[in-house]
Amino acid sequence: MMRSALSAILAMLLLGGCSWFGDKDNSEPPAKLKDFDEQVRLVSLWSRDTGVGTDEQLVKLVPAVFGKRVYTVDREGNASAWELEDGAQVWRNKTRTPVSAGPGVDEGLVLLGTSDARVLALNIDNGELLWTAPVSSEVLSVPRVYEGVVIVQTVDGNLTGLDAATGKRLWIHDRTVPVLSLRGTSTPMITDGLVLAGFANGKMVALDARTGRQVWEAAIAIPRGRSELERMVDLDADPVVRDGVLYVASFQGQLAAVALENGRLLWSREMSAYAGLAVDPEQVYVSDELSNVWALDRRTGASLWKNSDLQRRFLTAPVVVSGYVAVGDFEGYVHLLSRIDGAVAGRQRVERAGIQAAPVALGNRLLVLGAGGKLAMYRLESVE
Repeated sequence: MMRSALSAILAMLLLGGCSWFGDKDNSEPPAKLKDFDEQVRLVSLWSRDTGVGTDEQLVKLVPAVFGKRVYTVDREGNASAWELEDGAQVWRNKTRTPVSAGPGVDEGLVLLGTSDARVLALNIDNGELLWTAPVSSEVLSVPRVYEGVVIVQTVDGNLTGLDAATGKRLWIHDRTVPVLSLRGTSTPMITDGLVLAGFANGKMVALDARTGRQVWEAAIAIPRGRSELERMVDLDADPVVRDGVLYVASFQGQLAAVALENGRLLWSREMSAYAGLAVDPEQVYVSDELSNVWALDRRTGASLWKNSDLQRRFLTAPVVVSGYVAVGDFEGYVHLLSRIDGAVAGRQRVERAGIQAAPVALGNRLLVLGAGGKLAMYRLESVE
């Protein structure tokens, strides 16, 4: 990887960065958009203003779909619930809190993580604040809940289990954070009672959700090099589980498939990624650190195709929707790629502030939250 490309990425991602897309690096500008053969259109169904969005910060504010509603929050703590069908607002709570991650939604709760090391739990029906709990440091991953336990990962390497009814701490799993790391943490995944969490040291752990007891640990990437910069192997991409296999990617490291039951490595290949990945029955899709989009064979990790048309456009994690692969970029475009060969098949600009959160696929619809706070629902329609 060329030094200038790495510099641009680190300007965006290293702790202390002031803007979510960082300073521009004129030596290697983002790829210009090319003409393409349009095969599918994104038809607007509705759009709403949810607030100030990320306020140009690298924070993990996502659209959370639960039941027939979608829940959002902005950097200033304005939390809202919206009807998926028409975008009608159900409730709004101005928490006046510097929210840095969320919302996580389940078990009657809307969960928010904050920059001042707290977790807020709101009532899912009306947005009323139920409790506030302190944690060990800033929260940059979406809080999760499983059978009465709220799981929170903080930037200091801690995983904490809180009582979902009261916010009282139940357990804590402590990890040492490297001297230098990317700004952010992957959001833990909970499946079959296991909390699956990645850390800045390149390791993945599985914990019992109720007790915090470690079940297994897997080394996804091993730090190498002389400098702290070269040794960065953060697991910032959210993991994905399908058919008993965990898929996870690291920065400056590996993309790997891991057996869920015991953490055994099934396959791995060199890949540097931080945005995230998606999995369908046959393929794994990943946006790498230079914003190349890859499709890999799910069983072996072999490359099937690579799209390099969107390099350095700071792509979101991919999402599979109605036979296409969708990614958002820093200029606010959603790109639809063919899952067969990766060719661009459709494009729609959502808002100029950019797109930081991965779109959400809902059948043949796509829900997008822009970094400036615009929430929009689209329907995919084939071009005749």
